[in-house]
Amino acid sequence: MTNLAIVLVLSAALIHASWNFLAKKAGGGPEFVWLFSVLTGIIYAPVAIGIIVIQKPDIGWIGIIFILTSAILHLFYFLLLQKGYSQGDLSLVYPLARGTGPLLSTVAAIVILHERPSILGACGAAFVIYSVFHLTGGFRLFGKKNPQAGWAVRYGILTGVIIAAYTVWDKQAVSRFMIPPVLLDWSFSLSRTLILSPYAIRRWDNVKHHWKMNKRYAIGVAVLNPLSYIFILTAMIFTPVSYVAPAREISILFGTLMGAKILAEEDARRRIIGACIMIAGVIALSFG
Repeated sequence: MTNLAIVLVLSAALIHASWNFLAKKAGGGPEFVWLFSVLTGIIYAPVAIGIIVIQKPDIGWIGIIFILTSAILHLFYFLLLQKGYSQGDLSLVYPLARGTGPLLSTVAAIVILHERPSILGACGAAFVIYSVFHLTGGFRLFGKKNPQAGWAVRYGILTGVIIAAYTVWDKQAVSRFMIPPVLLDWSFSLSRTLILSPYAIRRWDNVKHHWKMNKRYAIGVAVLNPLSYIFILTAMIFTPVSYVAPAREISILFGTLMGAKILAEEDARRRIIGACIMIAGVIALSFG
């Protein structure tokens, strides 16, 4: 990975952990997703429109199909993520979602995109993936007799599957069809807004309640979520997915620190060890 790619990925990781923290604090469902999607569309409209006017990107019908398909994947991602946060802790759902994603993304990049990471890069990816398993408690997680935690695990893993799917798909959108990252992410927000609008209108009282109680969280997610993914999309233009997907999981380290310092979560020693393993993996990826 180049120095620019490392800076983009690490910055995206910190931003990503931050907006997930805000989403967990909000505790919302589809209404909250619709709310921050509307705000994102408004906030990033000047930049997206400027790109359309100045760059005049030639997207074409295939590019439009890529955008619409990815928009649907991202919609499922947000809905599953919010559902997972309603069932379990940030420190459980977030690592599972982020850990399942790079594993499948790396496999898909090798099998589908025919990318070939170096031995050091592959070892780094393996370290990152193992650290995620360690952070979530390893095999002890599956021995817990807690139905709610079980559903949190399921939603976390399903979210990871969606992450893997849209990571590989979006890589093609920005590198093969040259769709500008800002424009691509902005189109996701517009699509989510349109698809969820009938639902939001039927539950308008809930939307107003979320705006009243979680306004600052919605604005925070609206600003930070696109920014983190725009950084990742930019890195993927000139960096293999099999490097970017695992390296961005350093966000779990930031999330662990947020949980330990802000939410006072337990089992800090094990999580710190897992975070150190993750750092070793990211360094290996950087030099690989």
